[in-house]
Amino acid sequence: MRDSSSALHQIGQLMCEATRDILWQPSADWLSSQSTGGALRCRVGSGQATYHRYDPRKKQHLINYGLRMIAAKLQPETAEGWLSTREIRGRGYFDGELSTLNLLAHTCCHEFSHLLQYSAGQRSFGSVHNRHFYEILDQLHESGGAVATRHFLAEQARTRGLELPAATFELPDSRHLAQRWQVGETVTFGEGTGQKHGEIIRVNRKTCTVRGKGPARGTRYRVPLSMLRKTG
Repeated sequence: MRDSSSALHQIGQLMCEATRDILWQPSADWLSSQSTGGALRCRVGSGQATYHRYDPRKKQHLINYGLRMIAAKLQPETAEGWLSTREIRGRGYFDGELSTLNLLAHTCCHEFSHLLQYSAGQRSFGSVHNRHFYEILDQLHESGGAVATRHFLAEQARTRGLELPAATFELPDSRHLAQRWQVGETVTFGEGTGQKHGEIIRVNRKTCTVRGKGPARGTRYRVPLSMLRKTG
């Protein structure tokens, strides 16, 4: 699949449309009755960050889908480190099958579950992916919302001539990923203001231990192999 910025942005826009039309609309009346109330804004960001936020001043929910997140979920080698991958496999969503289409549809459901969780007053600092969150996410899958989201993405991508693979794939052996990294290499990870630089001090089976440099000096991080990027 071509991963040009234009194609990725169009896929991101489809995810925004699916979130509004398939997930938000059926819940709009209930959401308007909650203390948070407000409207929904979806956007496609240029980085990796994918998240839900609520602005109490504007009474507006924001869901941001990152271009680099979308690109990462196009290939098994870079899809491994994402929570959505672990959720599909570990909780049996979409019969536990991984594909680009399943991952992106589930990402829409994951972020919308955070919106519902926040609106219900079940999200707090340090308690984000809690029992209440997974009850909501499970319900989205059990009620058919996730399948409807996947169908919307597939049909709209086909109509607009976008390639959105539905073929299932297996994750690569983590031993092969680990062989790409060596102790002493300088790497970056994270996005935007959260981007950090460091040096690999240990290569583990699924992560690397990285010693921070610059503003992150003095801190050690365990970074999933798929989230690391070489510098220079």
